[in-house]
Amino acid sequence: MEDLATKYKLPARLLHWTMALLVLGMIPVGFLMLNETLSREIRNTMFIAHKNTGTLLLILIVARLIYRWLNPPKLKPVELPALQEFAARATHVGLYALLLIMPLSGYIRVRAGGFPIEALDALGVPALVPRSDALAEFAKMVHLYAGYAIVALVAMHVGAAAFHGLVRRDGIFSRMWPVFSKDAR
Repeated sequence: MEDLATKYKLPARLLHWTMALLVLGMIPVGFLMLNETLSREIRNTMFIAHKNTGTLLLILIVARLIYRWLNPPKLKPVELPALQEFAARATHVGLYALLLIMPLSGYIRVRAGGFPIEALDALGVPALVPRSDALAEFAKMVHLYAGYAIVALVAMHVGAAAFHGLVRRDGIFSRMWPVFSKDAR
């Protein structure tokens, strides 16, 4: 018989919460940096931070997907109504997809637009897409709409976590929280 845990393993929790904090920081910066009433200096600082944090997020989501593929969670099942089960799966798939789409579309927009990504440039990483205004504009549009989608899915995810942690108290929230607790099995 398979031994089932009550919590995700520590690396999964660390990746989840590190990415959560970074994404929650990226969302307001991503929208604020477009505000032309802010000074050029502040906006440039925000753009640089946003681009470089996006690069880090791309690395982290790839690491997270590899970790999950190599270490699929073996958690005790929790009974959920079919609609909630479907919504949870759809939200998670959507979040994973957007966590790839956002940094990739941002990278393409920046590089195709001929702009630097300071961290990658410092490491000598060449642009992996050609300079193209049309490609940059398309990636910009994808990035913008994916930004709205990720805000909606993050809100759903946080709302569902709060519902399970505060209302249902069914153990789903405690699978991922606290970040630093003794691993179950």
